[in-house]
Amino acid sequence: MSLSPRLRAVSDLHISYAENRAFVQELRPDHPGDWLLVAGDVADRLADIEWALALLSSRFARVVWAPGNHELWTPPGDPEHLRGETRYRALVDLCRRLGVLTPEDPYPVWDGEGGPATIAPLFVLYDYTFRVPQASTKEESLALAYAAGVVCTDEALLHPDPYPSREAWCDARITETERRLAERDPALPTVLVNHYPLVREPTDVLWFPEFAQWCGTIRTRDWHLRFGASTMVYGHLHIPRTTFYDGVRFEEVSLGYPREWRRRGPVPDPVRTIHPADDLRRRTSVPG
Repeated sequence: MSLSPRLRAVSDLHISYAENRAFVQELRPDHPGDWLLVAGDVADRLADIEWALALLSSRFARVVWAPGNHELWTPPGDPEHLRGETRYRALVDLCRRLGVLTPEDPYPVWDGEGGPATIAPLFVLYDYTFRVPQASTKEESLALAYAAGVVCTDEALLHPDPYPSREAWCDARITETERRLAERDPALPTVLVNHYPLVREPTDVLWFPEFAQWCGTIRTRDWHLRFGASTMVYGHLHIPRTTFYDGVRFEEVSLGYPREWRRRGPVPDPVRTIHPADDLRRRTSVPG
């Protein structure tokens, strides 16, 4: 048992897999005051998302959720056949019923170990600007991905309604999120929580580089600096690791699919402890 409350983070739980659902069933805080940051991809179907978030919110003092692409899918056979913005708003309503904080709620302040820090869950999406290097347009980049057989399921299941495209939805989300972040208390460091990394560099290690175009937007490249981040928490890539950009810690906290986490050992261990104060000291000590 931890001696003081800690800020914990995880993503990409994908509980439609029995092994992952079993992991979530056993996921508990080390201290009754622990918070849990969930950086998207809990599940594809609303009933599964509700089950997981209800369980976690009953155990952790606070759960903070940012949506992943899987939550935004309209999968065949889901009785809740909602699309685009309507589906996202239904997820926000579900979270509010469960007491789970979302990107639409006031940003909470973490006052436990490593605090204080503003926790900012984000919903930004992507706009195909992480293109294949040899492509100069979205169309060229998508054509190369289709030719390579590397195409995100979003192309079939993530609908942008009522926006004309996913990049238009992304543009609207960036505008709204920048406004919200600019209104935060500038005296406090932030922990930015987004399903996608805010910079492109984490995608450089992908086995299939064509997939990067579904992993973020170049328009968030400086957000960790502009908005005072001590730590940036993300998922989506299923490559859990710690990296640093401009002295800021980027922490990928994905569980991923069973075939992936089994490569790292028989028991999954994706949950990371976030230490805003330590990360802020490290950032401010970086020369230049």
